[in-house]
Amino acid sequence: MSQNNTESAQSAPGKGIKARLKLPKGRRSRIILGMGITALLLALALPFYLHAISHESTDDAFVEAHVVSMSPRVAGHVARVLVEDNQLVKEGDLLAELDPRDFQVALEAARARLRSAQAAVTEAQAKASAAQNVLAQKEAGLSSQHAGLAQVQAEVAEVRAGYERDENDLDRMRKIVEAGAVSRQEFDHVKAQEAMTRAKLNSAKRQVDTHSAEIRQARATVAAAEDELRQAYAQVDIRTAELHEAEAEVEQAELNLSYTRITAPCAGHVTKKAVEPGTYVQVGQKLFSIVSPDVWVVANFKETQLADIASGQPVDIEVDAYPDVTFHGHVDSIQRGTGSRFTLLPPENATGNFIKVVQRIPVKIVLDASEADKNYVLAPGMSVMPSVDISEAGGAGSLRAEGTSAQAPAAR
Repeated sequence: MSQNNTESAQSAPGKGIKARLKLPKGRRSRIILGMGITALLLALALPFYLHAISHESTDDAFVEAHVVSMSPRVAGHVARVLVEDNQLVKEGDLLAELDPRDFQVALEAARARLRSAQAAVTEAQAKASAAQNVLAQKEAGLSSQHAGLAQVQAEVAEVRAGYERDENDLDRMRKIVEAGAVSRQEFDHVKAQEAMTRAKLNSAKRQVDTHSAEIRQARATVAAAEDELRQAYAQVDIRTAELHEAEAEVEQAELNLSYTRITAPCAGHVTKKAVEPGTYVQVGQKLFSIVSPDVWVVANFKETQLADIASGQPVDIEVDAYPDVTFHGHVDSIQRGTGSRFTLLPPENATGNFIKVVQRIPVKIVLDASEADKNYVLAPGMSVMPSVDISEAGGAGSLRAEGTSAQAPAAR
């Protein structure tokens, strides 16, 4: 009896533990279900977590493109408008045309002034040629006068030699006559010969003086001819300058006439057309814009997100207009400056109270070549959400990489 009681007492604790471990069937099912749901949630959340730590994204991003504002370079009335809003045009297509009649008249007037200037240049050149011929004649006359003077001077020398001979003969004859060695007749003959040669010498001297005066006069006429030639050349220069001015006026008139035809500088779509035929437009007045088909994305990332973003990294792009489509591109470049730094009125943090605000830096994202062929309209200003895969190294365009390279020389 006591032995049975002892055995029952020893087996009682084991039965109590088993009773406590044995749970109700419904509660055990709930635990298993909870553990399964937890495992499923972890399995579903793990890809999102991995994506979150390997990607940087922002909703402050928009589509950008080249937008060319078209305006006239001359004022006038619009004769024709050949495009409509949202029309696709090619480079060089005629978009609008101003009334060209006034500009054609101005061109004809400029061409008439050009012909007049050409005739004036021809006339001035003819006068210069005539003045040059006159100068040549005057110089030839001066040379002839110099030659005549040289000849007269030679004659003077010859007559002077004869005179000196006859003068010496007269002196000798006078002494001989006083001695009574010759007759009075011979003395008179020698005396007459001396007087004749003296007269010839005086005449030759007067001819020298005459030729000298003529040479001085010829030199004066040559100088006057040279002045006339210089004046003629100056007139040629003036007429030539007027000719160049007339040529420039013709070119300007031709340009103004060509400006009446407004053509597309690039391919794209016409937007915001604000002109109709008959409208008078001023120089620089905006008529319409052309949006280029080449688009890209500008994403304004927080400065705290840029540490691992580098050029070349792949980007997945979601466009609000196409929620079921994912576009692909890559980081092209990072702007050197925050968006607030390039505003019209940049913040002046050196004065007043300063409140630190996380800045945003624009990042240019270029769509891949294959993405440009998709039949989706991507217009400037459309909202997008890019997601940059920072797990790939990309190029050397990240702020961290450039900062390291900039400090490398100082480390050496």
